[in-house]
Amino acid sequence: MNFFEHQELARRNTRVLVLLYALAVGAVVAAVTAVLAAAYLYSHAAEAPGPMSLADVPPALLWGGALGTLALILAVTVVQSLRLGGGGEVVARMAGAQPVSPETRDPLERRLLNVVEEMAIAAGVRVPKVFVMAGEHGINAFAAGTDVSNAVVAVTRGTLETLNRDELQGVVGHEFSHMLHGDMRINIRMIGVLAGIVFIGSIGRFAMQAMGRGGGGRKNGAAAVFAVGLALFVIGYTGLFFARLIKAAIARQREFLADASSVQYTRNPDGIAGALDQIRASARGTLIEGRSAEELSHMYFGESVKLWFSGIFATHPPVDERIRRVHPGFEPSQYRARRAAAALPPDADEARRRKAAEGLLATVVLAASGKRTADAEHAWGRSPQASAQLVGTLDADKVDKAQRLLASLPEDLRAAVHQSAGARAAVLALVAPQAGAARLDPALHLPLVDLALPALKEMDEAARSDFLRAVESAIRADRRVSLHEFVLLTLLRHQLAPSPPIAAVKRIEALRDESLALLSLIAHVGHADTAAAFNAGIAELGLHEAALLPRQAITPEAAGAALDRLRGLAPLAKALLVKAMFAVAAFDGTIRLGEAELLRVTGAVLDCPLPPLVT
Repeated sequence: MNFFEHQELARRNTRVLVLLYALAVGAVVAAVTAVLAAAYLYSHAAEAPGPMSLADVPPALLWGGALGTLALILAVTVVQSLRLGGGGEVVARMAGAQPVSPETRDPLERRLLNVVEEMAIAAGVRVPKVFVMAGEHGINAFAAGTDVSNAVVAVTRGTLETLNRDELQGVVGHEFSHMLHGDMRINIRMIGVLAGIVFIGSIGRFAMQAMGRGGGGRKNGAAAVFAVGLALFVIGYTGLFFARLIKAAIARQREFLADASSVQYTRNPDGIAGALDQIRASARGTLIEGRSAEELSHMYFGESVKLWFSGIFATHPPVDERIRRVHPGFEPSQYRARRAAAALPPDADEARRRKAAEGLLATVVLAASGKRTADAEHAWGRSPQASAQLVGTLDADKVDKAQRLLASLPEDLRAAVHQSAGARAAVLALVAPQAGAARLDPALHLPLVDLALPALKEMDEAARSDFLRAVESAIRADRRVSLHEFVLLTLLRHQLAPSPPIAAVKRIEALRDESLALLSLIAHVGHADTAAAFNAGIAELGLHEAALLPRQAITPEAAGAALDRLRGLAPLAKALLVKAMFAVAAFDGTIRLGEAELLRVTGAVLDCPLPPLVT
């Protein structure tokens, strides 16, 4: 199953979630209505001349109770869903996590940042913001976000202090699987959807506490309120029962997939199996103490709360079964005897990175040598179908290449982009060659921007707007916008001034003009026979009587607007568009660096991450 099929499956799971939600809401509404009817019959039994039945309950009370309960549940769901519209950072704050400064001197946090950066560059996603739950000493983690380009990764302090680098990489790989397979969005939706179901129990708890504080001389009215509160509290647990069933139904199989993907990403089954073995050996396991542990239980790497009847309600498979699936021959005693310690001296991770760079720094080409790397042609032997399969993929070879690529960056430059001022200066230098940054190999420009983005996102909205204006002014200083400059500006705009979500469009035909503009832009980038390259893309889309747009008609503003609207394509329609993009770019059997940059940034805007295509 490829990236687009996983995304489509996630959309179907969302529809299943809505159905299960409707059934659970119906059950809770019916239970509340029954409680109101019982309370009415109990309170009026003494005044009635004979036995009372449900027919004696005023219909207005039943309908009012049902509609009021339904409105309350929906209101709580909507409010919580809107709150979570802020994305992964809101979820991380709910979990009590704090952001890790890109400038951190903590060796364990520095190692975590390095692992996340390597994975992000390898997968072609933007470097996620990293959080640590400092007060949590169990081994756990989660990824959260509304899309892969604006995700966060959060881990507990116990994860950093207990796991070694390979084990940490296994856990981070597991979380990147959730990013790339569309799990994050449905996980966030589940938080909002289930909040309304369990809210009724909170009302019941409040009513009981209020009556409990009222003293011992309760009359019948107070007793009735207490009884209703108790009933609502029990109904709340009914809601929790449904909530846990829904989470277990949707989340459990996704955990097996994420574990298997982690092995694929790292080529090291000992990493994820070792992390799971450390959970098995730890007294704290994966338990989370924060008050949102239940709400977020389906998002974590391991079970965050203790459960009765765990076989029914568990959102995660048993640890032993997870280990057996990813590493059937795993021997705990042998592994523990040879595993590396978790703690590292402050410079150990940097030493590892420098060792990986040996023999590679000499390959960094400087523009002073004359010919830009962007002019070089790189053979491309993949079909459009096979090329589209690269979207959302991550494997050990890509991680190795990402490590080597990051090691190619000068140490002082990589350190500088971890702080806001250095990140701004580095990005501006990329579009102002006179500043000297053009000496950096162009193949390293996009990775450098990716590393700078977390620090740039720390700026407030006004500062980000000022920075984008400064970048645009620098680009337009020579009254022309090169392809490289367009790529960098498009990526920065998408990340620092994101457009609001738009409605999904299932068919390419609905965005025909925008698709033609994008394919025309790619055709003009690197082909002598632009019409033939363009037609190759049109054939993949199945569009007829489509004409290549002249180059002067594709302004940066028009191209940016077209890309923005194309974000609304449904996953399988995006798959067709990506195939068409590769059909155009690789029409002559080669891909230039400029084409590769354009494809990757287009993928970033469309939420279709592409790994580095040219190294």
